[in-house]
Amino acid sequence: MNGAVLVTGGAGFIGSHVAEAYLAAEYEVTVLDDLSSGRRDNVPDGARFVHADVRSAEARELLATGKFTILNHHAAQVDVAYSVADPVADVGVNVVGLLNVLEGARAGHVTRIVLASSGAIYGQDAALPIDESAPKLPVSPYGVAKLASEYYVTMYGLLYGIETVALRYSNVYGPRQDARGEAGVVAAFSHALVTGQPLTVYGDGAQTRDMIYVADVAAANIAASRCSVVPLTHVDARAYNIATGAETTINHLATALSDVAGRAATPRHAPERQGDIRRSALAAQKARRDLGWRAKVSLIDGLPATFRWVREERGRVGRRTAPGATAARRR
Repeated sequence: MNGAVLVTGGAGFIGSHVAEAYLAAEYEVTVLDDLSSGRRDNVPDGARFVHADVRSAEARELLATGKFTILNHHAAQVDVAYSVADPVADVGVNVVGLLNVLEGARAGHVTRIVLASSGAIYGQDAALPIDESAPKLPVSPYGVAKLASEYYVTMYGLLYGIETVALRYSNVYGPRQDARGEAGVVAAFSHALVTGQPLTVYGDGAQTRDMIYVADVAAANIAASRCSVVPLTHVDARAYNIATGAETTINHLATALSDVAGRAATPRHAPERQGDIRRSALAAQKARRDLGWRAKVSLIDGLPATFRWVREERGRVGRRTAPGATAARRR
């Protein structure tokens, strides 16, 4: 084995793919998740599962005593709109929860921390594609919490000599993504197409996103777990954009997924949401140089794979909720 890793949030969309990637790379994997948004059946076979909140004493004690070499932190509140509506709850999970597991990692002599961060830390006005040195001016509490998380992780690196890497994701999509919220726009559109509902587009749909497939993100986490770390001279030193560098409009995603589904769908426009970034594309040359990583899955391949998963998942849900299925489970 290459070492023992704890993946917080490993029953969630991205975290479960990351846990799978660690298993494939021959790590001993433990998943910690409170299942508030993740699913137990997302946890891959071969991983140990611990049902706990990242803010709990149990999570801190697990890290303090578990002899982990790597903490991979994906547990988070990821809904930007929710963070605007309730910034106190957002910071409770995304900052206080992080500090709790960092204290456990320090006590347990964890040697490396890989933090899931976000392109939301950059804000609206940087030149595209945005590189890691761009000014940080987040426009949502979620973005502020992610930037604060990077500073806390960097500080733990400086104080305690822990190797740290922060991965700033663009918009991740793929199988197992929750259909709720703009962060899951591909899953939301796919679900609407499968169920015959209209596609809800917030604003005019000309907003752009840098869409990155989840398997590429998982590969970046393995690279971040193995790379040589540079000196911690500033918060950007060990931070890497994980992205394609290309802009895709929400309108284009709606059209492309309608083509994949084989049916036309008229978008239903809703008011633009507070905290949403107008345009987004992140430069990933630094990750290619330092991590040896680059995105490999194009939208042409990634959208159909995601749509197929949503359609199959809808079929599984239908079978589980069929009239005979309930009776069978009761026997």
